[in-house]
Amino acid sequence: MVALALWTSACPTMNYPLYQADWHVSTTTVTWVFAAYPIALIPVLIAFGDLSDHIGRRAAMALGLLAELVGVLLFAVATDVTWLLAGRAFMGLGVGLSLSPANVAMVEFSTAGQEKRAGSIGTAVSALGIALAMLVGGALTEYAPYPHRLDFVVLAAAIAVVTGLVLCVPHNTAGETSERWRPRAIVIPPGSRAIFVAGALTFTSAFLLGAIVLPLGAKIAQQLAHSTNALLTGALLSVFALCVTLTALIARRLEIRVMVVLGAAGSVVAVWLFVLTGATHSPAVFLLASACAGAAYAFDFAGGLTILSRFAAPHHRAGMVSGGYLAGYLAQGVGAPALGWTVTRHGLMPGLLAGATVFSVVFGLALVSGVVTLRRTAAANPTVPEGDAVAAVGDKAHSSHSNGAASHWMGEGSV
Repeated sequence: MVALALWTSACPTMNYPLYQADWHVSTTTVTWVFAAYPIALIPVLIAFGDLSDHIGRRAAMALGLLAELVGVLLFAVATDVTWLLAGRAFMGLGVGLSLSPANVAMVEFSTAGQEKRAGSIGTAVSALGIALAMLVGGALTEYAPYPHRLDFVVLAAAIAVVTGLVLCVPHNTAGETSERWRPRAIVIPPGSRAIFVAGALTFTSAFLLGAIVLPLGAKIAQQLAHSTNALLTGALLSVFALCVTLTALIARRLEIRVMVVLGAAGSVVAVWLFVLTGATHSPAVFLLASACAGAAYAFDFAGGLTILSRFAAPHHRAGMVSGGYLAGYLAQGVGAPALGWTVTRHGLMPGLLAGATVFSVVFGLALVSGVVTLRRTAAANPTVPEGDAVAAVGDKAHSSHSNGAASHWMGEGSV
């Protein structure tokens, strides 16, 4: 389910250039189609984050898969942009409902002592879902008939198979509550606001990288790196997902401050490597940009999650992590259309230059805020070790998610 959720979130990536070429769709419109996903997901994060605690993991996952299936089928039969917008909205709704209970279920159904392994597997298969979207989409778009539709039919079939497996999952788990469900507001206590800002900015950095790679990655590869084969383009973009997984394994052993610094620095380098791709028209530079973006994404995501989970009061962790996701998706929902509008109005290279400049400012703010906040926190709590492995907070984050936070690796991503 986790792999499917991320496959669903990224499945149109290889089709965006086709819509532009065959349907005469502008880059602005493409990025609005992309943004419909986080825009639809945000209300789910706010209102339905703890739904599975009340109706059961199986029911919540099944509802999410049903919404994902509707969204994918709308893409499969789409004849204009209206269908695509509706499809992306259903995808956001489905992923929002299903991904958090799927991650929580992996922990709850693990044998004693294997909870951390479940968290690592969740991270790995999240990146696998992104890679499948790029590779399967690229292969079917390039070599199969019905390039606008077939990859969505394949994904719909995979969703149907997984739905059958989900129906075999036990209905009740020990982590559920007998209380009636009601929407719960996200609350950030006054004493944790500096920590929240630092963690949310670091989170937002990851989501802004996704706002470049997913809606515009194939266009950059084709127009600037001169990649004429959709499968090759998909392979180049799948390096992003591969580096997310590999870097996540490294990040588990690093101190929080190191993750924040590497994430911010890597994010700046990645966006300017995409600009350099346009200056050199080199597939090798584009490959390096995708790899750097994947590594920076993993550091940004891990650093933001660690800050929000590690330093929040236990009874506020769910709200802090949910608030971090909310900030990231809001930035993505605004940043992607703004970038698309700039590209449509001024061209791809000027748009990338503007995006790299603005996004670099956000990355710089994340760096300064993170380092300063961590230093102050360490000074105020000298007995608390600053270096905290992501794996160690993973269990905290998962348990917090079961009380109200959605677990997404690709922010559209999430991974």
